[in-house]
Amino acid sequence: MDATATELAAAVRAGELDPVALTERVLAGIEAADRVVGAFRRVRAEEAVAEARAVAQRPDLAQLPLAGVPVAVKDVTEIAGEYASWGSAAAPVETSTKDSDVVARLRAAGAVIVGLTRVPELCVWPMTDGPGGIARNPWQPEYTAGGSSGGSAAAVAAGLVPVAHGTDGAGSVRLPSAMCGLVGIKPGGDLLTEEGWYGMSAHGSLATTVADAALLLSVLGDRPDLARVGEPGRLRVAVSVDVPLTRAPVPKPLCEAVDRVADALAGAGHEVERATPRYGYEATFGLLTRWFAGPSEQADDLDRTLLQPRTQAHVRLGRALRRAGLVRPGTRERWRRRAAEFFADHDVLLTPTLAALPVKAARWHERSALANAVSSVRVAPFAGLWNLAGYPAMSVPAARHPNGLPLGVQLVAAPGGEARLLAVAAQLERLNPWPRLPQAGAR
Repeated sequence: MDATATELAAAVRAGELDPVALTERVLAGIEAADRVVGAFRRVRAEEAVAEARAVAQRPDLAQLPLAGVPVAVKDVTEIAGEYASWGSAAAPVETSTKDSDVVARLRAAGAVIVGLTRVPELCVWPMTDGPGGIARNPWQPEYTAGGSSGGSAAAVAAGLVPVAHGTDGAGSVRLPSAMCGLVGIKPGGDLLTEEGWYGMSAHGSLATTVADAALLLSVLGDRPDLARVGEPGRLRVAVSVDVPLTRAPVPKPLCEAVDRVADALAGAGHEVERATPRYGYEATFGLLTRWFAGPSEQADDLDRTLLQPRTQAHVRLGRALRRAGLVRPGTRERWRRRAAEFFADHDVLLTPTLAALPVKAARWHERSALANAVSSVRVAPFAGLWNLAGYPAMSVPAARHPNGLPLGVQLVAAPGGEARLLAVAAQLERLNPWPRLPQAGAR
């Protein structure tokens, strides 16, 4: 889709674009492309057209921030008349009788829910596949679209929808955004936190532009002010490519993308220096225990014999950690104190989003738990600790790898810093512009 969500909503509000015609065009595009991309678990064709007709008749159409905009929703949240599968055969299939808060806000804003996007089972891994299909990276289909919001990332990067909802428990919005060349933002713990994963998970937005990411986040969070992206002012920017705990080497192209962004920020007048938070062993251990224990809590209410073998092993370890009392609030609080100490001297932290290059798209759900865990731990260490701290963080496109894959960088701010992150990202969008879609990047 060439037009942005911001542009589409403006055209619908002005009476220049019919929501029904727009929805039908989007559905036709999904029908043509998604058998390759693998973004959707379910496409709501008839329901979406009916919703578009209802939007077109609304008396407040001219005031709706997402008027007629087709939006994809991650397959983890309640939608009236649908069920959330969480990528699992063990999930209940009883349809919901009401919308979740975020879906209700999308509808109130005039959005049209065109489908539910594919996720890995229980949203555990940063690659999205299952018996029903594989979410592929639209830039390079032999690679994964990431996870766990991989279906949402694939849908937006392929131009099937302009924006998509995601959730992020340990990087699940930012990682696929980085892999697919998108803007993806996870708000802080005081905005849009959802149950599960011990409060680490939050709803977030994926888009091709900062304005669209801000617009969707403003609707999801019921924060209209976030849609008005301002200027960042002069900031103290810390730059680090040191992997938390292991200090494993980061591939050179990922480091070069960070350097490119750091140079752009310095050229814009920001105070830029090399500095790394005191991550420590304990914070990483606190993150990992919750990564295992969170899904195991969810599985308590499921028939575990129906889970994929990799998930069964993950859940067993999570249950053992819970029984041993190793999910401790103190680990989070001590990490929060160290993070606050760091951000007392810095306004924004710039890191790679990924610590390793994406893996190939494959039937990862048929591979061992160890293979999945190793791939997850290698790619995700820069992202997850900010879920543990409850800090807002986002991924912004920065460069291209020689193999054609997009490369993203992560921006982190202190609690309440969503507007600051969006302002910095918008400045980078002007200083270091990126192609919105693979077709544009090929020209």
